[in-house]
Amino acid sequence: MSLRRTAALAAITTLGAGAAAVAAGRYAATAALRPVSGRSLPAGFEGPPLTVHATAAGQISLTRSLVSGLPGTYALTGPGRHAVVGPVLDVPSAADTVVRRLERVDRGRLAAGDRVRLTPQLHTGNPGDALGLEYADVEVPGELGPLPAWYVPALRDVWVIAVHGLGATREHPMNVLPALRAMGVPVLVPAYRGDPGAPRSPDGAVHLGDSEWRDLDAAVRYALGRGARGVVLYGWSTGATMALRTAAASPIRDRISGLILDSPVLDWRATLRALAAAHRVPAPLLPLAVRAAQGRARLHPELPAELGDPAALRFPTLVLHGPDDAIAPWRPSRELAERRPDLVSLHIVGQAPHAAMWNADPQAYEEALRRFLTPLM
Repeated sequence: MSLRRTAALAAITTLGAGAAAVAAGRYAATAALRPVSGRSLPAGFEGPPLTVHATAAGQISLTRSLVSGLPGTYALTGPGRHAVVGPVLDVPSAADTVVRRLERVDRGRLAAGDRVRLTPQLHTGNPGDALGLEYADVEVPGELGPLPAWYVPALRDVWVIAVHGLGATREHPMNVLPALRAMGVPVLVPAYRGDPGAPRSPDGAVHLGDSEWRDLDAAVRYALGRGARGVVLYGWSTGATMALRTAAASPIRDRISGLILDSPVLDWRATLRALAAAHRVPAPLLPLAVRAAQGRARLHPELPAELGDPAALRFPTLVLHGPDDAIAPWRPSRELAERRPDLVSLHIVGQAPHAAMWNADPQAYEEALRRFLTPLM
């Protein structure tokens, strides 16, 4: 084979590999940024499916794994099934199983052989049906159209506005509604663009809070227009990003009393790498996937610095995060707390996956909420 032909074949091979890499990067970006209704964690982060081995009165035996052995309270979901499980029980079990307390079965039934997933989203439905709380279905006038929201009334005049994050729905914030209601805090739980019942984003993609924050800003205006003296913005994951963006850019940010950030996405590049990896993108292609996702979501390069800039923070802030979050690295949260101890309180939660800080230790989490919110009321 001539040297020229060899060089030509090498060039074609290189071009083909490059085109395949670009295509793979674009595919991963599209998959990572596509909203997925009805999930409470992004695809790939609920852990592998677990097999139900047996059930008994108040107990359930599951495949032993790092996920099934997590401390705290979680839900089990599967086709037509939803149940809530509590801590791991210290009872005799097979080497390949773990036994958890079975709190309740909300939908369907659990039987040996069923395949389920562990998720931090405990409740389904609405605050009335799921929790027995008084609430109202309301509409927030958003930039792209009406946004459905739940309003849980209470006596105080500082409202909490709670926004979910990656892959979740309004059902996720229901985990903390009973605790907030017990504190006498009114809560607004709005949907935002891309959610069920809300307008779609014009390009159909998730922007990791970089455009969605304007829907949170609309919710702030709604609360202020209905008697709120101030608001506390409470966000999980990219919902925390939305809270930070609103606090930085909203023309009415002076009415914000504080921020609560659970598992905040402060380094979107790391989060995009994790999302792409969850879609089984090979490690050598992850940089391409991140760049493609950056273009798809129209994320400007300065965004991480803006969100994590301690000097720009103006409001009392509670950060709830931990070192076992594989989606949103907790190092930026720790650094934010270290550099702004005058404004930032950090509640560290161990052995908790992304957006599951409450699940790992509900009692300690709710006490951190109470201590933070009481002075702001």
